[in-house]
Amino acid sequence: MQDRSRDLSVLLDILDLRQTGEDTFVGRHPAEVGSRTFGGQLIGQALVAAGRTVDGRRPVHAINAHFIRGGDVKRDIEYRVDRHRDGRAFANRQVTALQGDEELFVMLAAFQDSRGGLEHSVSVPEVAYPEELPPLGNHFDGYEDRLQMFVEALKPIDMRYANDPAWIMKGTGERLNHNRVWMKADGPLPEDPTLHVATLGYASDTTVLDSIITTHGLSWGFDRIVAATVNHSIWFHRPFRFDDWLLYATESPVAAGSRGLATGRFFSRNGDLVATVVQEGLIRHFPSR
Repeated sequence: MQDRSRDLSVLLDILDLRQTGEDTFVGRHPAEVGSRTFGGQLIGQALVAAGRTVDGRRPVHAINAHFIRGGDVKRDIEYRVDRHRDGRAFANRQVTALQGDEELFVMLAAFQDSRGGLEHSVSVPEVAYPEELPPLGNHFDGYEDRLQMFVEALKPIDMRYANDPAWIMKGTGERLNHNRVWMKADGPLPEDPTLHVATLGYASDTTVLDSIITTHGLSWGFDRIVAATVNHSIWFHRPFRFDDWLLYATESPVAAGSRGLATGRFFSRNGDLVATVVQEGLIRHFPSR
């Protein structure tokens, strides 16, 4: 297994966008890339770009992103921020990611000066604590050939599955309509709240589609599946640190029309719901003949 101890530094490096104008920024790709730009990278970098144009009194409270085309991993990405509103309590931004004249991704982001009010939330699922669960790398033992892309991928996030991952359930025949994964940055993060939000945004694109395929007893690496993110939304409810453990509880309410919808909730260890995710993905399964 490769030494991934520096992967968080790589993520923080690509989140450190180069500013080329008042509202334009450039983001790099890491050395470890797939065939197209990882959606979590676009989300994280766009959150940083938008956040740099809003004062710190108004943290981000919602984003809605649409993926238009796959990015070329050999080229940098330009992020253009449009300032739609700067009110007393609210600010709204649009971030467009481009390579040349081609749009890859568009994200709307809303920021609010949060104030006290009514509070409630759903309960956190009952699962084992992360210290009781094996690291992600342990789940790859014996599956290195099947999951080479996952094994070699950048791993800046410490992930602890509270249930078996899809590829292990494939062998046991289990089907599961939800997934529970503890996550945090694989090391301390700077104090800048934008980096905690951007790192969560990056991580939110990692396991959210799993529940679509595990509902059908399928797995990456074993079944012929084509998957791509179509749109991705996050609502941030409460402040959090992403170098502390959060439970990412995901499920899929529906799959139809070659698309699957997945929802996810990030809970703190004390049970607070800190963020909600909804992602729609293109999911195509080609059964073996």
